Amino acid sequence: MERRLEEYIPVAGKDVVNQLYQLAEPLKGMRVVHLNSTREGGGVAEILDRLVPLKRELGLDTVWEVIQGEPPFYVCTKGMHNALQGDPVDIGPDLLRVYEETNRSEADRLRGLLEDADMVFIHDPQPAQLITHCPRRKGPWVWRCHIDLSRPHRPVWKYLRRHVKAYYASIWHIPSFAQPLERPQYLIPPSIDPLSEKNRDLNSDELQATYRTYALDPDRPILLQVSRFDRFKDPIGVIQAYRLAKRFVPLQLILAGGTASDDPEGRLVLEHVRDAASGDPDIHVLLLPPDAHRTINALQRIADLVLQKSLKEGFGLTVTEAMWKQKPVIGGDVGGIRLQVVNHHTGFLVSTPEGAAHRIRYLLKNRGRLNDMGRKAYRFVQESFLLTRHLREYLTLMVGLAHNSHDRIEL
Repeated sequence: MERRLEEYIPVAGKDVVNQLYQLAEPLKGMRVVHLNSTREGGGVAEILDRLVPLKRELGLDTVWEVIQGEPPFYVCTKGMHNALQGDPVDIGPDLLRVYEETNRSEADRLRGLLEDADMVFIHDPQPAQLITHCPRRKGPWVWRCHIDLSRPHRPVWKYLRRHVKAYYASIWHIPSFAQPLERPQYLIPPSIDPLSEKNRDLNSDELQATYRTYALDPDRPILLQVSRFDRFKDPIGVIQAYRLAKRFVPLQLILAGGTASDDPEGRLVLEHVRDAASGDPDIHVLLLPPDAHRTINALQRIADLVLQKSLKEGFGLTVTEAMWKQKPVIGGDVGGIRLQVVNHHTGFLVSTPEGAAHRIRYLLKNRGRLNDMGRKAYRFVQESFLLTRHLREYLTLMVGLAHNSHDRIEL
């Protein structure tokens, strides 16, 4: 169901919504294309699923397309993803040929739409080479990077940079992710939709049913990590932290998530997690479908503590979601988690299972501190990471790009 902007007034305020209409006025009728690699699984798809309808409501002719490829294409792009986040992955010429051929064939399929657009946003490495095959571009193309490129494996970044440098501009989550490029670079952190099924308030009956559905004990603390089954999310490290903390505090652990259609490693990681958890009835490994938004919402609300012990993280929307539900987060001291978890205020940043276990014990023994940090976390998300802020920054960027030759822009 598409949201109406007026529904955000009770959460974000009337002035914020009025500002969105004001920013969108000079953009009305503009043809805008967003293109990524999947419609479900992961934060990029979730964000586009919310942003695109709101842009349409504001009068922008906005469409969302997805690049299509065979399994070897996703093997290649998963390797790129890992290499760009620092793994020394060597991608052979055969896989790079598949990557280039897929981008070429997808450009043939989408060329009319892309070249006729007033503005195009290409998300992440998978479709980055499309720009090479669309020379008659009507409007500016922007590359939107959602991953941590602070220390990329240089040969892979050097290859990708040949394509990315052709874009009119690029967008990054935080300054440390951005790599040197000659064109303008912008910072726009992601966001959550407070009115979505994953973030709206739930009644107590639904929360009680969640305990029963997953055989959870309401009288013992629950630790939760929600994420794709990806080794960079470090689910094995979460299990280690749980076992260390459980020596001192009775605990239950939930590892909940799914796999993305563009991630061929997900099933293998899930098998490793299940092996590591085997024999412990208090570890619940839940493989959830992409539309299990209310289930995730309920799990985050009944959890005492939420973890996101990532080793690499572009942003970590599950951190934002948990903080919105007044949960302090124990997160990996990496990437976009640092932007959200203000150490000792909205949660704790950790680098090891031992550090996570120490913070788990501390917060469960100091419930007053836990609740105070949860309230701070909620306020921080309300001020900084809601969809209305995200949309405002996109519109501001678009107004600037549409009037880049003007010294003054009247709204």
